[in-house]
Amino acid sequence: MKAIVFGNIKRKEVAYYAARLITELHRKSIQVVCESSFVEFLHVQGVDTAQVGCVPDNGEPIADIAFSVGGDGTFIRSVAKIGKMNIPLLGINAGRLGFLADVSGENEIGWAVERIASGKYKVEDRPLLKLKTDDHCFNDFNYAINEIAVLKQDTASMIAINTKINGEYITKYQADGLIIATATGSTAYAMSVGGPIIVPQAANFILTPVAPHSLSMRPLVLTDDCEIELKVESRNQHFLISLDGRSNVFHESTRLIIKKASFSMHTIRLEGHSFFSTLREKLMWGSDQRKY
Repeated sequence: MKAIVFGNIKRKEVAYYAARLITELHRKSIQVVCESSFVEFLHVQGVDTAQVGCVPDNGEPIADIAFSVGGDGTFIRSVAKIGKMNIPLLGINAGRLGFLADVSGENEIGWAVERIASGKYKVEDRPLLKLKTDDHCFNDFNYAINEIAVLKQDTASMIAINTKINGEYITKYQADGLIIATATGSTAYAMSVGGPIIVPQAANFILTPVAPHSLSMRPLVLTDDCEIELKVESRNQHFLISLDGRSNVFHESTRLIIKKASFSMHTIRLEGHSFFSTLREKLMWGSDQRKY
């Protein structure tokens, strides 16, 4: 078995987690490769990389399994790297919240590798959003795991977002923006503006307005086979689009088409872990934080 390990090279503590992961993988006779920039980062941080293979940063890695060491941002960048290659990915959280990571902290790394080596895991397919525009921006990776957000560019005034679903006109959202989220992304930006939490296996997308002018504009849950068409009106003639935090400025003449991607993200869920246990842990459900 060959594993590729991705990591956040901007955080020194990631080297410690990655070193532990690499050691545990070698103990199970699993070959380890990393991108050249990550190998260099580990070497600078004092990690023994003598038995770690090196692949080009912009190449297409060949591996049986992938690991992401960092937070949700690192996980998303890892998916962009492996793209359509159907490599299952396990996230190891070295960040703060880390909803996408199934392994939290150093103490679970050895346990996780043991589960991987013995086949005690399952692979979940998660749909991605695809953005199509007239001028082909985001051509490097025009997909989103969590959400595509259409937002006003400045702080002065709202934008108007004319919305069609499967060719039928729905409404004009007058708001600071509109978030189109996957079920996976329901616990990300969409949740912070009042959207519902949806189990990641659900075949749904969510439209959630950001600070709408009308309080009757509520989050809307769609089936994920819908095609969403957006046309924006903006006072300064421009607006912002963010794909999982990667942003770009668009002219209001740009027509946006959003639909499910033709390929899925393959995430690893270890035996004994569940989405509901993640909610309890990350959102501290049932935990009384008051001090008496």
